[in-house]
Amino acid sequence: MMSFRTNLQYLRAQRNMTQERLAMLLGVSRQAISKWESEKAYPEMDKLLMICDLFGCTLDDLVLGDVSVSASQPDSHGASATGCGTTVGGVTGEDAGSPAHAGNAKGSIGDADEPAHLGAAGAIEPSLTGVPTGETPYGTGSPRPAVHANTATLPQDLTGYDEHRRRFALLISGGVAAIIAAVGICNLFDSSNSILGVTRLNDFLTFLCICIGVIAGLAMLVPGGMSHAEFKRRHPYIEDFYTDEDRSRETRLLVVGIVGGIAAILIGIAVTVYADDVLGISDGWPNAIMLMLYSVAVFSFVYCGIRHGMLDIDGYNKKADTDGKKERAAGHDFYDNLTGAVCGIIMSLATITALCLLFPGAVDAA
Repeated sequence: MMSFRTNLQYLRAQRNMTQERLAMLLGVSRQAISKWESEKAYPEMDKLLMICDLFGCTLDDLVLGDVSVSASQPDSHGASATGCGTTVGGVTGEDAGSPAHAGNAKGSIGDADEPAHLGAAGAIEPSLTGVPTGETPYGTGSPRPAVHANTATLPQDLTGYDEHRRRFALLISGGVAAIIAAVGICNLFDSSNSILGVTRLNDFLTFLCICIGVIAGLAMLVPGGMSHAEFKRRHPYIEDFYTDEDRSRETRLLVVGIVGGIAAILIGIAVTVYADDVLGISDGWPNAIMLMLYSVAVFSFVYCGIRHGMLDIDGYNKKADTDGKKERAAGHDFYDNLTGAVCGIIMSLATITALCLLFPGAVDAA
């Protein structure tokens, strides 16, 4: 009887699968696989079932049996059909076991091309399924296709990390830029130089623009942050599948983003200086143009920076492992909770103070 540790090591070795690849497929860290194989920890039931589906073995064989024996045993039904004189698909067992007569089945099966890939009793050859020669795909007599066993190819994005990376960068950068752009639009209704002139709607429209900008920003920032946290929880380890060409392309994009952002900032400054020195306008639309150009620059910096920074898969894996260790070791620390509460109170007071300073007329009326 082999232990779970020995069975798991055997299954990995037969498929040439590293601990990193197995961890990525199961959604756990590489340290978890190492602990399983050193018998310092034991996987949960859902992970055991995922391992069974991945390698095509039964739960009994994986935990209590010997997967090396079950994988090497031939199909008993196929062997009995081959050993006796029973005709299978028009080919006798004597002919089906002979390579010279392997192609004679085409007349009975009906397709002249299919028998080249069929052996005795129409069984698919293991070499076509990605399973090493001499093994039955997904265990003895299993009807499931052996698509997960082929791990000899180049690393692939099996977790959807690249799509998540692009979406996360877009949401975070868009949320920050929306808030800055809303503040810029507010300057169009500045009381001293409003595009509507002197009207009571200026203060209301200013407040409305701020509310819309904050709501739009939070509508992107909150889902983006939560989706990233959920992705890290579901995939604590990811195999690095990016190529040098991918990294070069993202580096070029980062350079373009930085240069474009700096250009937008300089243009915004030039507009305000021109309006102040030449036109004599220091408030209103020049500041609006400047802040909206700033929002474009911030979007460019944040978007390109996040996309480039998230190419560091090793850093992602190390951070996820460090965060997991901290949670298991310390749990919820009292001082961390106290610090979070104090910071929340300070931010609330600062927001209230800023709103009071922004609308002094409403405070005086109250």
